[in-house]
Amino acid sequence: MLQPYILVLYYSKHGSVAEMAKHIARGAKQLGSIDVIIRQVPEIRDVTQEAQTQIPDEGAPFCTQEELAGCSGLALGSPSYFGGIASPLKHFIDQTSIVWMSGQLANKPASVFTSASTMHGGQEMCLQALMMPLFHHGMLIHGLSYKSPALHKTQTGGTPYGASHFAASTGSTTLSEDEITLCHAQGLQLAKLSNALHDLDK
Repeated sequence: MLQPYILVLYYSKHGSVAEMAKHIARGAKQLGSIDVIIRQVPEIRDVTQEAQTQIPDEGAPFCTQEELAGCSGLALGSPSYFGGIASPLKHFIDQTSIVWMSGQLANKPASVFTSASTMHGGQEMCLQALMMPLFHHGMLIHGLSYKSPALHKTQTGGTPYGASHFAASTGSTTLSEDEITLCHAQGLQLAKLSNALHDLDK
């Protein structure tokens, strides 16, 4: 891609993280001056020799290393599994050594988002876990500002580390109004930072 773009990259098991990705992308598109693409990562196969499909059955296309390396800003999302990153996304990140060695993500803005099925199901720990490899890539991490009223009053998801969703039951993909507002705010802020830093890097 020749135009600067934001990459919203995620893994979603039951759909809530995928729904968050759409709202973060919508927030980023509000700026109107930068492209946004949504990508996911494939499942990990139980049989390692089994051929991996190149096209997902549903949802966003699978991400390539080239799409990751070429982005101007990154929003990275995963469900919280015991306070950590889901294995398929961790597997994808573990394959990014060439991108890391070449410094292609250095000094680019990034943010993180997650979903958990319990209110205290490790949302904040997962967000911090998502940040760690991005720090190693030299990315500039931003969170959510308390200037957003939704962060003060939310009774569901939402943290200063990044957007989150409280999925009260498996497959609960309906985000609260506050969660949607915070996803939009996070996407818009990422777009603003990406635009500013891209202009400085010219």
